[in-house]
Amino acid sequence: MIPVGGPSLGREEFGNLVEAFVSGWISSKGPFVGRFERLVAAYCGVRHAVSASNGTAALHLALKALGIGPGDEVIVPALSFISTANVVSYCGARPVFVDSHPDYWCMDPGLVQESITRRTKAIIPVHAYGHPCDMREIMRIARDFRLRVVEDCAEAIGSRYRGRMAGSFGDVGCFSFYANKTVTTGEGGMCVTNDRKLADKISVLKNYGMSPGRRYWHDVIGFNYRMTNLQAAIGVAQMRKANSFVRRKREIAKAYGERLSGVVGITLPKEMPWAKSSFWMYSVLVERKFGTGRDTLMKSLSKNGVETRPLLQPINLMPPYRTKNRFPVAESLSKRGVSLPSGVDLSERDLEKVCRRVANAGK
Repeated sequence: MIPVGGPSLGREEFGNLVEAFVSGWISSKGPFVGRFERLVAAYCGVRHAVSASNGTAALHLALKALGIGPGDEVIVPALSFISTANVVSYCGARPVFVDSHPDYWCMDPGLVQESITRRTKAIIPVHAYGHPCDMREIMRIARDFRLRVVEDCAEAIGSRYRGRMAGSFGDVGCFSFYANKTVTTGEGGMCVTNDRKLADKISVLKNYGMSPGRRYWHDVIGFNYRMTNLQAAIGVAQMRKANSFVRRKREIAKAYGERLSGVVGITLPKEMPWAKSSFWMYSVLVERKFGTGRDTLMKSLSKNGVETRPLLQPINLMPPYRTKNRFPVAESLSKRGVSLPSGVDLSERDLEKVCRRVANAGK
């Protein structure tokens, strides 16, 4: 089976892991944690980075540090992984959904302003599938209405908007290093920011709210959201390969584009002129002209040894967040979208096989 994605691990990761293991620093203390944070901060072009146990924890920490709480509203895209909405609920606030842009699938900035009320406190733009949001417009709206911005970069390490790295625009940028992400630590997350006070708040909150200058003294209610030295050891090695990983992802996307561009009924993902997508996943849309439906295509590919994933389901359709409002673009994308194998270790032979299977399935 050709996997849809997965980690690319080698001797460097193993060597760091053994070093951390032998040192005895296998929990949240240890030198690899700080090294990993510094590498991510430098890569993103920001001053500070604070590690976390996972990407969801990073988002939760960011909102808590920004003071989001009961009675507040936070604008989020309807088409995202559910954690984007869950972290708002964890704070006692309410997620307010907006539809996707039909061309690049992220939050449509043209719909954000009309969703703002007197209770709105923040926006969480999600750089979906590695394509950045239109951050210039989102940041303009945030400035006009004095809103906080937390960038959800779970799928977008290495993505650029007008030359700047995703995660460097908002008050905080939050990354995930889950096993299927371009850079991985197995589980893990990171908050990046240019605001020292905000970074310090996040650092305290992730460590039970413990005072940094007074052991076992807690000024606030915090969380156990710390990254281990073992995870960070893998992350240090991964970050040294980040540019090559993103470069390979873009090579895979280009190859898919060249081979699938002539397949009737398959709509390829767009890359906007102001964007440089990291193509976390290469996802296409299956149209009526293809000759078979999305789900039938996925079953056909599975029978022929190709693993796929459907696009995410709109959060507003799920029981915890079901609303009467409809988000037609997000719902349409979700029904038509499928992610093809996109791991950095995907061979040219396997990529060619995937394309051939896709083309044959529509005949």
